[in-house]
Amino acid sequence: MTDSTQTPPKKAGLLASTLVVSSMTMLSRVLGLIRDVVIARMLGASAGADAFFVALKIPNLLRRLFAEGAFNQAFVPVLSEYRNKGSMAATKLLVDRVAGTLGGTLMLVTLLGVLGAPLIIWVFAPGFGDEPHKRALAVEMLRLTFPYLFFIALTAFAGGILNSWNRFAVPAFTPVLLNLSLIACALFLAPHFAEDRMAVALAWGVLIAGAAQLLFQLPFLARLNLMPVPRMGWQDPGVRKIMGLMAPALFGASVYQLNSLVNTVLASLLETGSVTWLYYTDRLIELPLGIFAVAIGTVILPSLSRQHAQADPQAFSRMLDWAIRLVLLIGLPAALALAVLAEPLLSTLFQYGEFSALDVAKTAESLRAYSFGLLAAMLIKVLAPGYYARQDTKTPVKIGVVSMLANMVFGAVLVWEFRHVGLATAMALSAWLNAGLLYIGLRRSGVYQPLPGWTGHGLRMLVAGGAMAAGTGWLAQQTQVWTEAGAMLRVGWLSLIVVAGLGTYGLCLLVLGLRVRHLRR
Repeated sequence: MTDSTQTPPKKAGLLASTLVVSSMTMLSRVLGLIRDVVIARMLGASAGADAFFVALKIPNLLRRLFAEGAFNQAFVPVLSEYRNKGSMAATKLLVDRVAGTLGGTLMLVTLLGVLGAPLIIWVFAPGFGDEPHKRALAVEMLRLTFPYLFFIALTAFAGGILNSWNRFAVPAFTPVLLNLSLIACALFLAPHFAEDRMAVALAWGVLIAGAAQLLFQLPFLARLNLMPVPRMGWQDPGVRKIMGLMAPALFGASVYQLNSLVNTVLASLLETGSVTWLYYTDRLIELPLGIFAVAIGTVILPSLSRQHAQADPQAFSRMLDWAIRLVLLIGLPAALALAVLAEPLLSTLFQYGEFSALDVAKTAESLRAYSFGLLAAMLIKVLAPGYYARQDTKTPVKIGVVSMLANMVFGAVLVWEFRHVGLATAMALSAWLNAGLLYIGLRRSGVYQPLPGWTGHGLRMLVAGGAMAAGTGWLAQQTQVWTEAGAMLRVGWLSLIVVAGLGTYGLCLLVLGLRVRHLRR
């Protein structure tokens, strides 16, 4: 082990690093859409689809708790502190002990999840109790998908190390393997199952993908001389510090997923198809959220952590300002596009096979409601690191509790009148509450001070966004291709409209004075 491993590599520009992560995430999301197209064609909005999406959502929630959410938000700042202030030997020992402690905890949680699958399904999908076949499918598939938690949480642990060493591309590419596995199982494994059990093949795909994702990252850790040798380390100061930071963040970093899970519980009480309609709504919302907001948040967290460790509050604030401006610049047109092009998007992507025109209409209703909260959800991804980088996990937890309670109240009030659309609206409202409170907290504490130029930046975005929405909306209404044409013609028209919308937005920004240099930090 050499000292050179401890020396931080030359830092790439934040914009360049963000583009790397965004590109890899874009590849994953595109494959994810292809995956969803395949699943929609195969299962439609059937009982098997509802059961699979519930079986997938539960370990996904825990993945956010143990992986990208609370764990990474606690682990990366402490790892950065060890790396900046300690020796390479101490950093490696921390990695080993975190690997052993996290792995042991995950094994226990996974075992309990597999054994308790019937109870978990009863709690999180109580409406399935009236349909024994759907409930039995959900239990069977949860026993296959739950071990995914073990693999993907360790994958996120490995990704946190790689990100701290500015190796952003490898962790960003890793989710591609999940989509490839699900597509392969849908196409080649599902035909070997009975028609009413084809969804079980997808559960096998999730399990296979978990193991593949972890194995993929290990060689890259070895190149950094950071291949973990797991050791239990409950008494290690670094592990205890991470656990202390993680305990409250278990909730705070996962509010979005917890809110989504609450909606799944309520949706299971509605008509068959409601869970599936909300799933596809969430998938389209996750596209800009993952490609842009998560990418920016992933890139800034290690840098913010270093700046906090180096006691440079001005650089810390400037980086947050850059991230917020960039997220708003990208998030506003994305939210407008999802609202204006809801039916064309859903028809082009999913209206084949078992996914009907009714399913498109129902999903479009919730997508429009959900798109209202997209900008807030994106802001959360860059505002929350402003707390976690300073090792403050308690404040986001308090805000998260308020947000989750608000979502439950909004959902309970709106669901009976507006059905699944009410649940999507509740998510949007609670996201704005969460983002607003995070922003107010950063401002009041003096951690974030907006730089000059915000008025002009905001006006440019609003004018350009309005022009884009008007143009794409007009183009989308000029054709019946969405309901009458084949897949290739739909894709062609949608591509034309998206390119026209992007061109309009970019041209308006250019005319109004925005230049590439304004996007660089």
